[in-house]
Amino acid sequence: MALTQPLPMAPPPAHEGILRRQSLRESAARTYARSLPIVPVRARGLTIEGADGRRYLDCLSGAGTLALGHNHPVVLEAIRSVLDSGAPLHVLDLATPVKDAFVTELFATLPPELADHGRIQFCGPAGTDAVEAAFKLVRTATGRNGLAAFTGAYHGMTAGALAASGGAQDTSVTRLPYPYAYRCPFGTGGEQGAELAARWTANVLDDDKSGVARPAGMILEPVQGEGGVIPAPDSWLRRMREITAARGIPLIVDEVQTGVGRTGAFWAVGHSGVVPDVLVLSKAIGGSLPLAVIVYREELDAWRPGAHAGTFRGNQLAMAAGAATLAYVRENDLARRAGELGARMTSRLDALAAEHGCVGDVRGRGLMLGLELVDPDTAPDPSGARPAAPALAAAVQRECLDRGLIVELGGRHGSVVRLLPPLTITDEQADAVLDRLADALAAGARSGAGGASGASGVGVSGSVGGAGVSGTVGASGNAESFGAVGDAGVAGAAGLGVVGPGQVGGAESAPDGEGRAVPRQGPSSGVTP
Repeated sequence: MALTQPLPMAPPPAHEGILRRQSLRESAARTYARSLPIVPVRARGLTIEGADGRRYLDCLSGAGTLALGHNHPVVLEAIRSVLDSGAPLHVLDLATPVKDAFVTELFATLPPELADHGRIQFCGPAGTDAVEAAFKLVRTATGRNGLAAFTGAYHGMTAGALAASGGAQDTSVTRLPYPYAYRCPFGTGGEQGAELAARWTANVLDDDKSGVARPAGMILEPVQGEGGVIPAPDSWLRRMREITAARGIPLIVDEVQTGVGRTGAFWAVGHSGVVPDVLVLSKAIGGSLPLAVIVYREELDAWRPGAHAGTFRGNQLAMAAGAATLAYVRENDLARRAGELGARMTSRLDALAAEHGCVGDVRGRGLMLGLELVDPDTAPDPSGARPAAPALAAAVQRECLDRGLIVELGGRHGSVVRLLPPLTITDEQADAVLDRLADALAAGARSGAGGASGASGVGVSGSVGGAGVSGTVGASGNAESFGAVGDAGVAGAAGLGVVGPGQVGGAESAPDGEGRAVPRQGPSSGVTP
């Protein structure tokens, strides 16, 4: 070959072609694919493996859908059982043994007042379908049309659900203040802010000059997820129940993301003891497959036959997977486990916030956690809150991905880093998640994104659980390849760390999504969970 002849170029990796074709063919509305440019090909528990061989700890969990993580054995066995039985997979709303088992298991987890006198409607594949059904139900039952919702809410993407969400342009839904301690609309925060929000709500509903007619229903989230992981105080939730009950307004609670043990109670309303008139459920109840229902008090069941329907409301595989998931969470007390582990993770996140001025607030409940990132170089407002730092949050998300950690952003301006790990996450895996997040935060802060700055090389040390990783996270360099964490790197146990420029350190194996040891793939495969 002549010296002047160019060398043949190797074809690009297959996953790059897949990503390129996605960008050419899919709509401009795609979201996760933009910030998470990976091509998953295998997954188990907490772990995702991409087509390029890299591995990631998944703290997105299908936006909370995967209560048991990816491909949990009990879910796979439930699906195989239906497939092997020869049962029909599509039956509209006909009764089947699979459906009966799902409803029985679901009702066994509900507050007794709702389970003993409740009805269920299968609504279709997505949570937004269930929200639409809830709106139609209360309008039919009350004969009224208006709705009350809260600032920062997210209830779905169909027209009616979107109209009740935080970014809607439609003003037909009355907006009420949601208690948000860090950015309290009344400038007080805490219980006083929540009480002022409740008084405002009662006044708007009672004042015949407020311009707000009595609504057909009120919808709220016990923890606002997309709104920024904002838990409502239990006292405020009880006040909303008192206010609506006294005025004959059905209370709709959206537990699409908070349900099935996520917050430390099987249903988040369990923390406050509130029993809603309508409970909206989706995501985790399908065991990773599409399923959405509403459960409601029988006195609201004023529908005529056919008043609400949906072609795919009889998904047998989802019902089987959902029943297995509900039973596993209940039998293994994973709600309690989520509460305990979430509290320990929050404690470590609080320590991280103390080291980095760019962490304005740490909040959440159970395994639904968030860090609001702010610009520490600006003066706080009178209540102590600083301006949001969305550029920093995006930088931290990228740094997390570089270290093999998938996180989501949400909240006002997309400045909240969200953690939604599966309920099956181990103590050791939780430590690995927090170590990588701490390292990514330090790197993002050093980059100066959004004007934020942080302490260089300062991480979180210590262990979440007794069996957890006890290393200290050091400063990370901005390496060009996954797995290159710079000179300080992560000094972790059980092979979870990366040391030196691009060198995989620690043991020759690392826990997979179920906590078992799996072989490493070498330095070229990047950070290995």
